[in-house]
Amino acid sequence: MPTAIAVTSADMALPAQDERTVPAVVLRDLDRQPLEESLAALQALTDQHGYVVVVCSRAAAPGVEQRLRTVRSLLESDRIALFHPDLPPLGIAVLARQLRQLASCDLSPGVLASAGRLLTHYVHAGAVLNSVTRLDHVPVGLRAHAKSWVPGSQFGVIAHPEPQLVRIGPEATLKGPEFGTWMLVATAQLAADWVTGTLAPAWNVLGLREAALPAESAQWWGTGKLVEFCTYLPDLSVLYQLVTSVRQGVCHWCGIDVIGDRCVFCSATPPVPDHPAPPG
Repeated sequence: MPTAIAVTSADMALPAQDERTVPAVVLRDLDRQPLEESLAALQALTDQHGYVVVVCSRAAAPGVEQRLRTVRSLLESDRIALFHPDLPPLGIAVLARQLRQLASCDLSPGVLASAGRLLTHYVHAGAVLNSVTRLDHVPVGLRAHAKSWVPGSQFGVIAHPEPQLVRIGPEATLKGPEFGTWMLVATAQLAADWVTGTLAPAWNVLGLREAALPAESAQWWGTGKLVEFCTYLPDLSVLYQLVTSVRQGVCHWCGIDVIGDRCVFCSATPPVPDHPAPPG
């Protein structure tokens, strides 16, 4: 069985991108169900799949991540990876789907779990907001705060990879990806005209799709009136090539293959050499 890719709410499980995309495992109501149910669910997943990667938004209820860490500790398992990148909820959902695509390939569990960090660099995530007064994840100047009080004002915001904020107008622009991507758009009480009619053509996106807005988006962006968007690489062959082209290593603690300097499963980092190499 392929490594299980789990999400913490049903709206984070996007429809499959292709016929090879494995289904997402939805861990519902982790912060409300009895601890015994959470333990049983994660134990069953690890027994069936061997390894589990849980992709979780930082906008999830505080009890969700706490429950995940408690369960992982009680199971004393290094086969459960908790991955919560600093992305808005729609970007998290896209990243989880990319991992579901890669789960169908011949990647080891450690490399698959590590791939999430790599693929995060290729995601551009932002939103159109009617107000930035409660926006905490992107720096907001006093002038933008003042303009939030002007009726009809809207703002284009990029949260990742580099924070950007502009007041939407005839000359408004946002820096986008310098490679071919698709765009996913989710709306709530605002029209998506600027995103689909202005931003997408300016970014030369190769295709555009719509999705339901994740429930956690309003909290993350600080307003319930928004259009959230995210650009991403949709093709499995491109994702696979990106992951397999990166040098792999072996975790010195648990022995699995990894990408990068930290094991996603046991959190171990490479040991510091006893005798550092001399300068030069």
